[in-house]
Amino acid sequence: MNKPIRTMAIGCLALFLALLVNSTYLQYLQADDLNSRNDNKRVRDAEFSRERGAILVRGNSVAESVPVDDQFEFQRRYPQPLKFAHLSGFYSYTYGRNAVELTQNDILSGSDPRLFVNRVVDMFGNTQPKGGDVSLTIDPQAQTAAFEGLRDLGGPGIKGSVVALDPSTGAILAMASSPSYDPNALSSHKLSEISDAWKQLNNDPNRPMLNRGVQEVFPPGSTFKLVTAAAALSSGQYTPQSMVPGGATLDLPLTDRDLPNDSGGSCGGERVTLTTALEVSCNVAFGHLGMEIGDDALREQAEKFGFGDRYLDDLNGQAESRFPTDPDEPQLAYSAIGQFDVAATPLQMAMVSAGIANGGTVMKPYLVDEIRSPNLDVLDKANPEPYREAVSSSVARDLTQMMIEVVDNGTGATAQIPGTKVAGKTGTAQTSADQNPYAWFVSFAPADDPEVAVAVLIEDAGVSRDAISGSGLAAPIAKRVMEAVMNQ
Repeated sequence: MNKPIRTMAIGCLALFLALLVNSTYLQYLQADDLNSRNDNKRVRDAEFSRERGAILVRGNSVAESVPVDDQFEFQRRYPQPLKFAHLSGFYSYTYGRNAVELTQNDILSGSDPRLFVNRVVDMFGNTQPKGGDVSLTIDPQAQTAAFEGLRDLGGPGIKGSVVALDPSTGAILAMASSPSYDPNALSSHKLSEISDAWKQLNNDPNRPMLNRGVQEVFPPGSTFKLVTAAAALSSGQYTPQSMVPGGATLDLPLTDRDLPNDSGGSCGGERVTLTTALEVSCNVAFGHLGMEIGDDALREQAEKFGFGDRYLDDLNGQAESRFPTDPDEPQLAYSAIGQFDVAATPLQMAMVSAGIANGGTVMKPYLVDEIRSPNLDVLDKANPEPYREAVSSSVARDLTQMMIEVVDNGTGATAQIPGTKVAGKTGTAQTSADQNPYAWFVSFAPADDPEVAVAVLIEDAGVSRDAISGSGLAAPIAKRVMEAVMNQ
């Protein structure tokens, strides 16, 4: 064989091998990713012709497929759309999937490897494969209390979120976001209607499809003082009875600007106990603590609660809560009271409360409780797992008692439940001069045997600036959710 022919033969062989490698890569290694893409029309058409599994809350469907008389045979329906939209998500021919419809798509569509035997049986029986069911951890009474609590603030323009957790397991008992939307509008088989609904939802300045519980961070304000108090107690330098500054303002280094208390007055004296400082939400005391403890200790404590991490697998788009990098001393004082560049999701602040409630151990949050095959066999059951040891059990006990004082005698009185000890912390987070502050409340109950931990954020309640506070807007909603869980 002469050299030119040999060169051409080698080149053809190399191309053939490259084609073989690429084909293998696409058909085997990349198959799952390609099949899961929202724009894969072949897979999408096949899925839309199947009976998709249901998403269940305590046995009741919040997303289900119903028979229709068109080319796809089944259409997705959401019986309680506004209450569960941010959990179920949507299933749209044009715009794909979101939330649990996305993260659990394999089981819902019937393509999960665990349903292989079912697919073989369906094939021999000449029937279309069916999807499996997904059961959520949601407590329907708690979800209703959260949803209606936000709604009752004044209507569809309310912006806010409520997240409730089981402190001992990490199970999400409620997650409501306002405003909400109707995923039924996106599941229509009329493409023009889907397009119009999508444009309307995306052009809405209130962003109704945003799950404010996990997909956006906000300054946590004084609820972050729990993290600062945890760092102070964990340092061994402070106890709940340690005396800290309590005057009207804190003189900050490197600037002419002082850090004032929200009330404009003192916190009960020039020196107060750490418990009193938390009880009255003293900015001066906690700004001082932040500078004394240092940014490394505060950041480490925040990270132990989950800041800077993504820990929720069952919903897409989780935003990372954050603590600033290398703040100077004035910035550190403001960071210690949940301002400056500190930002957290409501889920994150619920985890702070839940970690304290659970003796210092933060459990990994989860939304999917159980997965079943079409013939109702259990394929998977959630196994609660510890996420991090945030504080010692003794520090958790001290923080719990301090939070009880907040509700019994301090700023959180509106969360009191007769006959039940409630632990809580209010927060009012400043944003900008032309924007109203955010109202927060985090809590758990019963304080001596916690069943539920709650975080409530009110981003905009449509009220005047003077009427915005954690105790006035957020705490009553947290109370409703805690009562809903305990009164069962």
